[in-house]
Amino acid sequence: MKGFVQDIEGLAVKNDKFRQVLYTAKHCQLVLMALKPKEDIGAEVHKLDQFFRVEQGSGEAVLDGVHTAIREGFAVVVPAGTTHNIINTGTVPMKLYTLYAPPNHRDGVVHLTRSDAQADKEHFDGKTTE
Repeated sequence: MKGFVQDIEGLAVKNDKFRQVLYTAKHCQLVLMALKPKEDIGAEVHKLDQFFRVEQGSGEAVLDGVHTAIREGFAVVVPAGTTHNIINTGTVPMKLYTLYAPPNHRDGVVHLTRSDAQADKEHFDGKTTE
């Protein structure tokens, strides 16, 4: 079967890796993330659109300097060109997933920690999951 059909909430809640690319299509990419308490993804800006969905935990979404409280069940849409950050302000890990459109990372890449992600200068190389 082509495509991705799985329990994304279950996968997100079980994930303990900072970033794990699950599926890469030609025009979008599905990625799991887990932020430790007080950890953030780091302020960044992309030339692509991005969507986040929080499955567990709480924190803040920062879009062009505007801080908004987020928690389980919240979605965040980040238009291309927006400086953004997701911050875990809680006391438990924040579990979420994100969709990049178009893809942003190499298919299958796993970063166990934020430090690993910062040290790896990888980018999408055009290769999809299938």
